[in-house]
Amino acid sequence: MLQLNEKMYHAWMKNSPSELPVQVQFDQIDADQAGQRIDNYLITRLKGAPKTLVYRILRKGEVRVNKGRVKPDYRLQAGDTLRIPPVRLPAPNEPALVGQGILNALEAGILFEDKGLIVVNKPAGLAVHGGSGLNFGVIEAMRQLRPDCPQMELVHRLDRDTSGCLMIAKKRSVLRHLHAALRGDGVTKCYEALVRGRWPASTKRVHAPLQKNNLRSGERMVEVDPEGKECLTEFRVLERFGDHATLVEARPITGRTHQIRVHAKHAGHPIAGDPKYGDDDFSREVRELGGKRLFLHARSLRVVMADGLELKVEAQPGPSWDSTLGRLRNA
Repeated sequence: MLQLNEKMYHAWMKNSPSELPVQVQFDQIDADQAGQRIDNYLITRLKGAPKTLVYRILRKGEVRVNKGRVKPDYRLQAGDTLRIPPVRLPAPNEPALVGQGILNALEAGILFEDKGLIVVNKPAGLAVHGGSGLNFGVIEAMRQLRPDCPQMELVHRLDRDTSGCLMIAKKRSVLRHLHAALRGDGVTKCYEALVRGRWPASTKRVHAPLQKNNLRSGERMVEVDPEGKECLTEFRVLERFGDHATLVEARPITGRTHQIRVHAKHAGHPIAGDPKYGDDDFSREVRELGGKRLFLHARSLRVVMADGLELKVEAQPGPSWDSTLGRLRNA
């Protein structure tokens, strides 16, 4: 489904001959839908409508819950009656947003799937969701692949240039369980990273608080800052390439934005191919060996499911990663 900005949306409403009938709709919230923010619910429910429109109808009170106004951060409860004002949406036969090549790659990259969860090996370079100038990401593509799963949501995120294990819930109950597991010790995530220099065996933990900063350009940067949030990453050396580079395992104990990338830089060993926190000379050398990506990969996941059983999933980083490490070994 095409994601429009609000200007495009109004132009489409004026000119499209195939718009759907427009009328007030009432949704009854069930137990599986409860707990999510109303803005997120509406963004999913009103597929194709721009986010600015969703927030405008909330702000103006056109959306009502149990006949009353609510704020965008209101969390829906089982039994709520939700009034949705008339909103024109693209017709079902509108052109598909995601191309078949990307859909095929994601389908082939599914590592695990059952009635409530998908774990996919996300390719490097593909964002997890659309926005900020991107028409689509993994979640939009997966909804296109699984149109019978209207409650599909991201469980967590990976940076656009990071590859590897990404969890997507197909049911609200699974999403709630996994969010609780992420806050506790029910999920273990292990990454691999290629870093500059010889990572010392004695450096097994980087414990440094992180603070987000937005630059004038709007770009988000994260820095080590005593006033920042508690942050801990455990590291383990997997392979050395002389004194030039090291392949490390990184296990984030906390889950902060850009955590592994910033902690690697803070330890003096930035990750290859990192445009924000990396070393340009090192990244150029790796790129000349064929490594044209960020060398950070979410290698494995261990998840305790709601029934108490443990799910273990592992994702391969792919031929480009493997061939670059092979050239480093022979350098």
